[in-house]
Amino acid sequence: MGRAFEFRKARKMKRWSAMAKTFTRIGKDIVMAVKEGGPNPETNARLRAVIQNAKAANMPKDNVERAIKKASDKDTANYKEVLFEGYAPHGIAVLIETATDNNNRTVANIRSYFNKCNGTLGTQGSVEFMFDHTCNFRIAKVEGLDLEEFELELIDAGVDEIFEDEDGILIYAPFNSFGSIQKELEERNMEILSSGFDRIPQVTKELTEEQIADVEKLLDKIEEDDDVQNVYTTMG
Repeated sequence: MGRAFEFRKARKMKRWSAMAKTFTRIGKDIVMAVKEGGPNPETNARLRAVIQNAKAANMPKDNVERAIKKASDKDTANYKEVLFEGYAPHGIAVLIETATDNNNRTVANIRSYFNKCNGTLGTQGSVEFMFDHTCNFRIAKVEGLDLEEFELELIDAGVDEIFEDEDGILIYAPFNSFGSIQKELEERNMEILSSGFDRIPQVTKELTEEQIADVEKLLDKIEEDDDVQNVYTTMG
């Protein structure tokens, strides 16, 4: 099993541990998907993917339908995806994905967290190159499926890794392959349980317990912000 699997296995996904925050995040994803491609999941591939993730997170169907209806209202503000980059204490690179309807507010908040916790907010491109941008899919297990043969068949769609765990079959690929893989899986009538994106650090840095506490202090502040969708670091 490769680096993508080990990254996901080890990563602490604090933001997803709180159900309310999970639903807030998915709600924003629904708004962005509907604003981009319309409210019909049959013709909006991005919205189909978000609905699959909502099901995986046990988000009630009524909540999803309400979010789609609200997003369809022309008066509902859209969210802009903004990436922030910087350094936590002890040289740990931090990459922050946000979805905001007020960029000035988000910039001010993120900057204040770095300032208060002895970090440094960087400029565009200052740490993004240290992470591989990847996509992933979890599909339902298929009886009798030969994973090696399946992986070979999906290489042209951009797949890097395929493996199975107790919850299904996991597929990893570069970020730009998301659409082609989604299409291939749908054409094969395979049940997509969830999908998403990761930024996997190319190199990680090990810290002492005291140093980890310094970094976690900053990460906790960042992850509590409602505009923040994901946080990635090079901390080992």
